Amino acid sequence: MAVLNTNFDPAATFLANIPFSLLTAIAFFGAWAVCWLPVAVICAIAIKWQPSKPLQPEQKLPLLASLYLIAPPILWAASRVTGVSFSDYGFTWDFEILRSLGLGFSLGALGLAILFGIQTALGWLTWQKVEVRQLISVLLPIWLLALWISGTEELVFRGFLLTQLRQDYSVGVAAIISSVVFALLHLIWERRETIPQLSGLWLMGMVLVLARFVDGGSLGLAWGLHTGWVWAIASLDTIGLIAYTGKIPEGITGKHGKPLAGVAGIFCLLATGVILWLY
Repeated sequence: MAVLNTNFDPAATFLANIPFSLLTAIAFFGAWAVCWLPVAVICAIAIKWQPSKPLQPEQKLPLLASLYLIAPPILWAASRVTGVSFSDYGFTWDFEILRSLGLGFSLGALGLAILFGIQTALGWLTWQKVEVRQLISVLLPIWLLALWISGTEELVFRGFLLTQLRQDYSVGVAAIISSVVFALLHLIWERRETIPQLSGLWLMGMVLVLARFVDGGSLGLAWGLHTGWVWAIASLDTIGLIAYTGKIPEGITGKHGKPLAGVAGIFCLLATGVILWLY
């Protein structure tokens, strides 16, 4: 007569079937959340944030800064545990990464300039008058912020996460998973405006994965592209430089004024991906 195994533990069996790379990624994001939560609570109290109201840009910045300041030390700890260095993630301090960073930034900013130029010619948007002094005072600080935010996100998603997932998954599957996580985590800040952008954020992640492989595994090109996009969009939003005319539906130009939530922004990403593929 067969003897039943009374020590059967469904939870242990489930965990045993999860690839180690995925467990490592889950542990990293869990540690990141646990470390950031008390800091986020303190920041939320300090900025007098009300959950019933959307975050204002000046309220979002302290939360964003605290989140991204915590990430590198946790990544360093993860690299010590896994035995994978930052250079394996594609992050090195040398001339090549700076060259790729500059090339990516130029490509990202130029792509958006062409996109908005086409929309202007078609009468879909108009440009508002601003003082040159105001323009100059905004562009540099936003560039520095975009450089920092984009660098941190590339190190986390296209560096650590993608590198970990590639240990147990194919390149395509690892790219899809890391891009899905990248898109979904943007819901932390603003759900109403982010939900329409989810598909665009996922495609953005996929293009940035492609940029890393085009650059021989370095994060420089992806970092530059990401910085160019964030810098251009954030600068336009902060200054209020463009206004949509409403001649066509928001689904084309981007819902809530967000290019990633519209066909035009998706097309810009696809065009960038084609350029990278040909390159």
